[in-house]
Amino acid sequence: MMKILEMGYCCRRRSRTQRSNPTGNMVSRAITAQQEGIRTVRSCNSCDFSSDPDFCICLVTWNMNGQVSYEDLEELVGSKRKFDLLVVGLQEAPRKSISRMLQATLAKTHTLLGKAIMQSVQLYVFGPKNSDLYTEELKVDKQSVGGLGGLIRRKKGAVAIRINFRGIQMVFISCHLSAHAHNVEERNSQCRRISHSLFTKSKHRNPYAPPAQLTVWLGDLNYRLQGIDNQPARKLIRKDLHKMLIGKDQLLQEAERGEVFSGYCEGTLKFKPTYKYDVGSSDYDTSPKVRVPSWTDRILFKIEDADKVKAILRSYESVDTIESSDHKPVKAHLCLKLIPNHDE
Repeated sequence: MMKILEMGYCCRRRSRTQRSNPTGNMVSRAITAQQEGIRTVRSCNSCDFSSDPDFCICLVTWNMNGQVSYEDLEELVGSKRKFDLLVVGLQEAPRKSISRMLQATLAKTHTLLGKAIMQSVQLYVFGPKNSDLYTEELKVDKQSVGGLGGLIRRKKGAVAIRINFRGIQMVFISCHLSAHAHNVEERNSQCRRISHSLFTKSKHRNPYAPPAQLTVWLGDLNYRLQGIDNQPARKLIRKDLHKMLIGKDQLLQEAERGEVFSGYCEGTLKFKPTYKYDVGSSDYDTSPKVRVPSWTDRILFKIEDADKVKAILRSYESVDTIESSDHKPVKAHLCLKLIPNHDE
């Protein structure tokens, strides 16, 4: 059963014991929390804080299928950039310099704060021109779990950036997990391995560092629809009844079992499944494999302590106008507010 929260809020309060012992690593705890499942958050059109948010983040994930153009990147980031941070997670990125292309696309409004690249799995964080005034820490890490990145640009694994921006400690993770519907347990195992590995090596580990207050996973998680055949699934999608497929989603099923992403939040899946499309169109796969459409591309987030940070999800959507890949990009708009500690 899905857990639905109103008005875009997603948070988890920490006990007094947890608040007094913040030295544990957020990423390593992220998927091993008590069984909560993924909580579905309804997006709202405005930031319903008592005052303005400290900042807003535009989150983007896209499996590029080895193709890119400036036009697609401009469509991806949009012209009305009502966000402070832009976080772009890419999978199956081409050999071209995506970093240079993104910087050229965003040159008038944003600057590159950091990037993490492991062949075709990539992650970029952009901030406003004066971001250096608000950025106190930035570290990167990566974890491979296989794949043929060097040969056909399908590297599997994750890259991550840890950043302190405007006093909020955040971790962003771009990942690409194993494909095919039957590899559910393999994907679960890869999630756990990535979670326990990032920022835990000696060169990254600071035993006195507080845990991340916000952790975001974005990527081609590759979880599929289970328990429904291709044609019945497509029929529901054609009738705009794809919400009836949500109960068949492997990721939500596995989270409900406590296998992955316990306590994380995700926006409502109002958009159509993002994979697999015929390249150059918005038609689902007509190849001999005729894959069952699935929500492989996801953005999940978790607030560690609601007493310190409040988050509101303003939107969660796919970008259906981009047709150069067999995946549709997915975007989310998240606003954050740091809660003053009046006891200090």
